[in-house]
Amino acid sequence: MSKFSRVRLAMAGLCLGTVVTMGSVPASAEDITYLLPAPLSLPAFGPFVLAQQRGYFKAEGLNVTFQVGKGGVDVAKQVGAGNAVIGGGIGDTPIIVRPNGVPVKAVAVLGGGALMQLVLDKDKGLTTVKDLKGKTVTVLAYQDTTYFALLGMLASQGMTKDDVNAQAVGPVNVWKLFIAGQSDAFASTPDWTALVMMAKKNIEVIPSDQLFKSMAQAIIASDDTIKNNPQLIEKVVRATLKGMKDIMADPAAAAVDFVKATPELAGKEDFVTLSFKLYNQYVYGGQKVLGEMDEARLTALQDFYAKEGLIKSKTAVKDLYTNQFVK
Repeated sequence: MSKFSRVRLAMAGLCLGTVVTMGSVPASAEDITYLLPAPLSLPAFGPFVLAQQRGYFKAEGLNVTFQVGKGGVDVAKQVGAGNAVIGGGIGDTPIIVRPNGVPVKAVAVLGGGALMQLVLDKDKGLTTVKDLKGKTVTVLAYQDTTYFALLGMLASQGMTKDDVNAQAVGPVNVWKLFIAGQSDAFASTPDWTALVMMAKKNIEVIPSDQLFKSMAQAIIASDDTIKNNPQLIEKVVRATLKGMKDIMADPAAAAVDFVKATPELAGKEDFVTLSFKLYNQYVYGGQKVLGEMDEARLTALQDFYAKEGLIKSKTAVKDLYTNQFVK
């Protein structure tokens, strides 16, 4: 499994083992653990935080404790083993883990866009993927979803990883080196893109799904829970999607409540607001039904993973997701 382990969404570094509980609920509420792949203070987790901060989980009769895992694959393994009832990952997480016997599905996808954008330095005359031939591109890690999306974007232009100097530099240097001019482009997420924009860097942003249909975040549940406690999953999905709707409707107001729930970001409402606006622009839109998985997109993505040798075998696509909880 280590070959495929990924430090998904660790934009600010993983504070592993941190547990965050917010709000209070009646004693009769059902206790559940919601396992996330990286710290809750990342704007990427806005829908989850808003659902908690604004009482949407409480209204569903749920007492939610958020716990941080060791990346998306670890989250899937823990959820598959029954150590957490629900988890956060990427829409393609089941593609990676099911061939290794981890029985999980995506039960909702948080947007019709893709998490990754390719950010290029316009001051260096770079505006297209083809401009990156021979250039340095920083990425989080070689086993991360954002790197896989970069490979897909390159392939769409008849290029391979050998056409660029891709450097895996971790969750902070991936954007700091770009700001410093030490890389020509980087595989970004809205959180990182916001940081670069606030640094007044002159950039070109290419959403990965313009060229390669990678995916947004997803809510992950086990086959067992889907079968034996579907009502619970429906409650979690409904509350989380309500949080996502709030961000889509008013990112500035959502940012205020997000910062209230994550005091380590006190005074950084402008950063969170910009991040939420970028999630709205690049990730959250484009679904006919909010939260719905696009099966054709998932199929094409699995085909690419198999072609690139990123998975040892393919799974029947119907075993990778269910749309029964999005309405």
